[in-house]
Amino acid sequence: MPKLLYASTSPYSSKVRMAAAYAGIAIDLVPVKTEDKPAELISANPLGKIPVLVLEDGRTIHDSRAITQHLNRLSKNVLFPRNPDKRLEAEVLEALADGICDCALSMVYERRTRPDAMVYQPWLDRQWAKITAALDLLNANPPKLPKKITAGQLALRATLGYLALRFGGQWEKGRGRLTRWAARFDEKFPELKGCVPG
Repeated sequence: MPKLLYASTSPYSSKVRMAAAYAGIAIDLVPVKTEDKPAELISANPLGKIPVLVLEDGRTIHDSRAITQHLNRLSKNVLFPRNPDKRLEAEVLEALADGICDCALSMVYERRTRPDAMVYQPWLDRQWAKITAALDLLNANPPKLPKKITAGQLALRATLGYLALRFGGQWEKGRGRLTRWAARFDEKFPELKGCVPG
């Protein structure tokens, strides 16, 4: 069985775990702490980043988008539509969600790794402005939640879970449509709720 090196708080890991569950692909979950630089992680991904999918033949796939594409091929297009326009829509939503996470993680690491006196507020402000612009766009037109969803919707749910974990009470104001979207997602897909960052 393939194994996934992951962390429960990682939005990228969350997206991949949801994608595997939604596509019906069994994976063995192996939690890792990236700050410990475990040998298993470094040998699987020299960047030391998660998630990493280790295949049964020993090959490794890292970067969550590469993993979702692999899972999509295995599942015969459960995660991305065959229609080129709809597929592009799903890929762009996944990229936007991942981009929000990139900004949010850079803020978390800025505060986590620097002494308070060295935290650079203009950097934090710039990242937060990117996050809020993307959230406002999504709130104005939340993606649909049909019976068959894509990796794009999975990525967005993972992203909103991560924001709730790290920036709870800060991102929700004025974005009721997006918070309701997350609640509806959890109602429609209760089997995925345990994969949301936490």
